[in-house]
Amino acid sequence: MNYFYRFILKRVLDILLSLIAVIVLSPLLGLIALLVRFKLGSPVIYKQSRPGLNERIFILYKFRTMTNERDHEGNLLPDNYRLTKFGAFLRSTSLDELPELINIIKGDMSFIGPRPLRVEYLRYYNKKQKRRHNVRPGLSGLAQTNGRNDLRWEEKFNFDVYYVDNISFIMDLKIFLKTIIKVFKREGINTDTAQPEKFRGTSE
Repeated sequence: MNYFYRFILKRVLDILLSLIAVIVLSPLLGLIALLVRFKLGSPVIYKQSRPGLNERIFILYKFRTMTNERDHEGNLLPDNYRLTKFGAFLRSTSLDELPELINIIKGDMSFIGPRPLRVEYLRYYNKKQKRRHNVRPGLSGLAQTNGRNDLRWEEKFNFDVYYVDNISFIMDLKIFLKTIIKVFKREGINTDTAQPEKFRGTSE
């Protein structure tokens, strides 16, 4: 059963649920897009390269949360100057993540899986950590519902690999429900401009 779910049913559910979500949430998506355009500028969608299944690089979509304010020399101001209250609200409610539904429809991502990280981290993973790319990255994952920003990198990767080895419908359902609860409670959401310490490798 787990084999059927992992390689067939999971993808079918991703497509159906993401299509339904885009249709149902289209008024909200349109409203957010308009507000982002007038409050933060354009482009409305923030794009960044991320590694996905089998380390294939794809373009991740999010609503932008910062302005393009620059200094007199044309350089972008520090993040804390460009993150507005509206941008922080989008982050704290995870509304900035909604465009990733398109990534799910395209097959870049799944609803549940290890979060897609920076491309630059690929060269630092050890053999075990690389296994996080044996599945599609997710909108939410086991690490995100078990501490997220409070976890050390090694702990996050341990959760990711555990997920890869134990994928099941029940596990995905539990992660999905826990994610909804955390979003409503705004738990474990990083609204600060300070980025977590970059991953630079760990011992085997």
